[in-house]
Amino acid sequence: MSALDSFIAGLPKAELHVHHVGSASPRIVAELAARHPDSPVPTDPEALADFFTFRDFAHFIEVYLSVVDLIRDAEDVRLLTYEVARDMARQNIRYAELTVTPYSSTRRGIPDVAFVEAIEDARKAAESELGVVLRWCFDIPGEAGLESAEETARIACDLGPEGLVSFGLGGPEIGVPRGQFKPYFDRAIAAGLHSVPHAGETTGPQTIWDALTELRAERIGHGTSATQDPRLLAHLAEHRIPLEVCPTSNLATRAVTDLERHPLKEMVSAGVLVTINSDDPPMFGTDLNTEYAVAARLLELDAHGVAELAKNAVEASFMDDTGKARLRKEIDVYTSTWRG
Repeated sequence: MSALDSFIAGLPKAELHVHHVGSASPRIVAELAARHPDSPVPTDPEALADFFTFRDFAHFIEVYLSVVDLIRDAEDVRLLTYEVARDMARQNIRYAELTVTPYSSTRRGIPDVAFVEAIEDARKAAESELGVVLRWCFDIPGEAGLESAEETARIACDLGPEGLVSFGLGGPEIGVPRGQFKPYFDRAIAAGLHSVPHAGETTGPQTIWDALTELRAERIGHGTSATQDPRLLAHLAEHRIPLEVCPTSNLATRAVTDLERHPLKEMVSAGVLVTINSDDPPMFGTDLNTEYAVAARLLELDAHGVAELAKNAVEASFMDDTGKARLRKEIDVYTSTWRG
């Protein structure tokens, strides 16, 4: 481990773009697969590495949904959520906005109230026992259409768990226009939730514009194609609209062909506020520490530069001012006392 890797490992961090089911470790996925033997997911953790090798984005969605199918009751939900927080604690992640897709569970028969109670119970335990503060982004699985949008908005607005802070849109972008989800985002925003849709990962910059104008996005998930439109980059920079960048994910899903060609440096050079995230870490063979190391290399950062990058996530988060100040101070103290 290099000195910079060591610094990153101990650095207090926040993560803003990481998926609930997509964060299931091989150990947990294998355990769930053993409990549900009718699933095609391997029960051998080593075999999962091959299973999680994606041909393209469509194949990733197919594999992802097969893992979603392993979450079949409230006990599965609670176990997964707490174990994700345990993995975060090992990386010194202090705060995370975890993207959760209630529809994927309720359509499989888990009652909505039981689902919400399971994630909330895990959230409270994670904070008290592990020191990890979790907040929720309830997202629409775009491939499931307007039925899923209606269900997600209903659960978000009617059940409104204490940890819920935002409303999102995930899944494939091709053939799934952002504008059709406007009424559901309008409802969520009226209920006090922040808008954080995915956009511009596997489509062009127009999808990002649509997310901004139709869905009133406050942050953009991925935004990989933003650098194709200088006017869009300038807009993002001027209005301080953050991009949730996930380098290894973009490579795994073929959104970029080579990490060396990732547009991260162009985004930063344009003055855009970027945050570094892991997306679906075990599926992509990564974690947040690794993503920071990738970003540090692409941006040619030293330890102080990495610390500033970590503070971007604090700024872009939906923590209250007290929480932001506390985590910024923790980052500063760690950086000032670190001896590499």
